[in-house]
Amino acid sequence: MPASGARLPGVALPPLADAAPRTLCTDCGISRTSKPSRCAQACQFIRPDHAALEERVHGRSRAADRSDERFFGPFRRLLRASLVAPRAGAQWSGITTRLAERLLETGTVDAVLTVAPDPEDRWKPVPVLVTDPAELAKCRGMRMGFAPLLALLEPARERGLRRLAIIGIPCQVHALRALETELDFDALYVIGTPCSDNTTTDRFHDFLALLSDQPESINYLEFRTDYHVELRFDDGRRKAIPFLSLPIADLPADFFPLTCRTCVDYTNALADITVGYMGGDGEQWLIVRNARGEMLLDQLTGEVRLAAPGSGGRRASAVRGFVANLERAAGGLPLRRTPRWLRPLLGFLMPRVGPRGLEFARARVEMKAAETVLHLARQRPRLMRHLIPPHVWSLVAPYGLDRRPERRSRRAPQEPDGHVSCTNGRGHPEPGA
Repeated sequence: MPASGARLPGVALPPLADAAPRTLCTDCGISRTSKPSRCAQACQFIRPDHAALEERVHGRSRAADRSDERFFGPFRRLLRASLVAPRAGAQWSGITTRLAERLLETGTVDAVLTVAPDPEDRWKPVPVLVTDPAELAKCRGMRMGFAPLLALLEPARERGLRRLAIIGIPCQVHALRALETELDFDALYVIGTPCSDNTTTDRFHDFLALLSDQPESINYLEFRTDYHVELRFDDGRRKAIPFLSLPIADLPADFFPLTCRTCVDYTNALADITVGYMGGDGEQWLIVRNARGEMLLDQLTGEVRLAAPGSGGRRASAVRGFVANLERAAGGLPLRRTPRWLRPLLGFLMPRVGPRGLEFARARVEMKAAETVLHLARQRPRLMRHLIPPHVWSLVAPYGLDRRPERRSRRAPQEPDGHVSCTNGRGHPEPGA
């Protein structure tokens, strides 16, 4: 853990206001501002209009005739990428942090709004406003928990910071975009990271305790595209755990809140550029969405290797198995355990014949879409017409899920799965292929 009393990077700020009480809420920070009532127009979990926001931000909504836009949102380019000189302490190679550093180094922005580790708990995210590019190194890596990032928008404006870069997860970026015109900043540059199935920091510590008898010494956790979770420890040790061996079935049914289990924007479609890992097949994955995203990437010319992403395997069987397992869980986490004797064989086969690259990413998005439909149908059916956009129904239709009530809980064909968990580039665990 960081030493007690360690200083947070960035601008010194007064304590945050308390969050206003909400039902479905990820505490993006808007309820802590001087106008908490704006949650009604900003929140992704009230009455969102994803297509209209995509149109306003990117000049168009996702195109039905570009098949990958159904999965990933509007984009100009999909890329596999890594920094030529990876940064120490980065979750992957450090592209997200480097993009933000360049914006400060060139004077394009006055500050970067992001999260840093709490001085008392390296896994707990704390929102910060960073004005010195050297300070961004302290923000590298994954955090787990809820961070009221947007509560710092008003303090930023009060301090005369008119041009901001924001590194945010989808629910934060959605609220930012919904309020962007009235926020009245001179410029906003949005670097998005994918996200799914967040939980509280305290509960994440419970998860770490299931992975190691020394959870306090774990300083790195990442879900890799080779179907393993990598842990790193303070003493330099590394440990790789196959997805099939993760103790997901030992977690309480409400380990992930309903908001995160019903999010329809895994890939952060309203960012200017999304930086993750899922379609990178072992490297980082970039979704360049608009001209501003192109400008952000151009800052790294000569510093980053770029290539077309690959794709392999077939996702349909994996997604069907996941849907069947999720339905058996009756609203909780997927329960099926792979027999111990079968795990080594499946662990060998999954990286070789399972979905890889962009096919892995498509599988993950379809799984999240199915989660949204099934969880809302069980727990908040009246919200389905407000929270599920048309493109999500197109993603789940091949798996027997559609708008008709009698079809929403249809049991998918039962087949071996063992699909447990993989995560985004920033760090929120998610059930994966």
